[in-house]
Amino acid sequence: MKTVLITGASRGLGFETARLLSDRGFRVILSARDRPRGEAAAAQLPGTTFVQLDITDAASVAGAVQQIAALDVLINNAGIIAEGDAEILSIPLEIVERTLVNNALGALRVAQAFAPRLMKSPAGRIVNVSSGGGQLGDGDSATWAPAYCISKTALNAVTCQLAAALKGNNIAVNSVCPGWCRTDMGGAGAPRSAEQGAEGIAWLAADAPQDKTGLFWRDREVIPW
Repeated sequence: MKTVLITGASRGLGFETARLLSDRGFRVILSARDRPRGEAAAAQLPGTTFVQLDITDAASVAGAVQQIAALDVLINNAGIIAEGDAEILSIPLEIVERTLVNNALGALRVAQAFAPRLMKSPAGRIVNVSSGGGQLGDGDSATWAPAYCISKTALNAVTCQLAAALKGNNIAVNSVCPGWCRTDMGGAGAPRSAEQGAEGIAWLAADAPQDKTGLFWRDREVIPW
């Protein structure tokens, strides 16, 4: 049985991904900052355990590593869109910094911490949940939530760096765009359900070819960076 750790999984895309992989027979470790909410979410999924994890806190990440002896798949799903994330010429840089810390550096911190565990897996995987807003050359990315979009561009760069560093250890590292989904972050007007968005994440975690690494995916198709 393979073990997967999913960050930010108490609701939305993270929870739906946990549900899909639990149904596939994975040992799911659901993590979140909020213990009561995370424990309640894990209780809904058979065989799922909860580990409290704040991806922005080095001590919290180190504590989580001590609780997880073996790991095959890491899904970096936790992320934010901060209030006030608008207008690139006037956005306070504190908002940009906080968003980068959560959405890009947090994923890197968790990947660094769990890399030794993943290296012991016969076929480890890291899936970074990104966004089409992080694509370079996409005109839409410049018109909304600039801090969020910049952070996802940075996360895609983290993906490329990790893929190159871990290829020799048979660890596939990929980014995925789930699309605009109906979650607390995406809002009720989004065209895709959380389950639709989670399907692409779960596919990369469970079924994508192991030799496909350092790529950006949406709906099982490679898309431009």
